[in-house]
Amino acid sequence: MYEPILLCSDNSYYTGVTNDLERRLAEHENGINPNSYTHTRRPLKLVFHEMFPDINQAIAFEKQVKGWTRAKKEAIIKGDWESLPRIAKEKKHR
Repeated sequence: MYEPILLCSDNSYYTGVTNDLERRLAEHENGINPNSYTHTRRPLKLVFHEMFPDINQAIAFEKQVKGWTRAKKEAIIKGDWESLPRIAKEKKHR
């Protein structure tokens, strides 16, 4: 299972879960579902993906990431996992 993060044309991020990353990206890019978040925000760019051996792990991570701030999402996109606790702490002190 894959957990991708897409950068949308409006500079927002979309995250989801899929078992076929290439197929799912093509579906988003081709606007298969006009009701999807990404449909009016194309073109899209894959900026991050993580692979999980178990669907439940992928879904749990997706839910976690969807609740994150933009700063935390951008940290993992950059591969800077170590900064996540600092970013979370900074948000609490604002």
